[in-house]
Amino acid sequence: MSNETEEFWEELYRARDRVWSGNPNPVLVSVVEPLEPGAALDLGCGEGADAIWLARRGWSVTAVDVSTVALGRGAAHAKEAGVEARVAFERHDLGHSFPAGSYDLVSAQFLQSPLDWPRAEILRSAAAAVAPGGLLLIVEHAAAPPWSDHHDHRFPTADETFADLALDASAWTTERCGVHEREATGPDGQAGVLLDNVIAVRRTG
Repeated sequence: MSNETEEFWEELYRARDRVWSGNPNPVLVSVVEPLEPGAALDLGCGEGADAIWLARRGWSVTAVDVSTVALGRGAAHAKEAGVEARVAFERHDLGHSFPAGSYDLVSAQFLQSPLDWPRAEILRSAAAAVAPGGLLLIVEHAAAPPWSDHHDHRFPTADETFADLALDASAWTTERCGVHEREATGPDGQAGVLLDNVIAVRRTG
């Protein structure tokens, strides 16, 4: 496991008692709500909000993160929610190991890092883990927030991320590939619009 990757994320989670809101990602909710529950893989699960939401809806979830601090919080939140039997938390540095099995849903919500890592290869592994008839859902930052100091950072386009997947067009159907806008509030109460890429592809063969 990469010490740099591990140390970066452990430090991020140790610095605050709660890093994320505890609410599931809204695109995940809108896309997955109509689906029949099955087996789900949550990549970069953080403190477990998406995994817990899925488990409450009847999904059996494998939730993966590199941070033991995040995984510990996720497990505690799942127990508080009464869904611990439906969520298996696993530690992986996805640049070096990937969870086994195939899944009806593979979710990669903001699976981005300021560190150098093989993201395209990881997303191809995510696609390979989708069972026939299953869905791969990728949501990623398309631009820096309006209140950010990092507007010089270049984010991938949805088409670029889709191309990185290198999918066999005869075995996949593209359900969404584009930019989604959402309103958000910045750390100092600023109102703004965030831009996210959303890629949803279904394995047909």
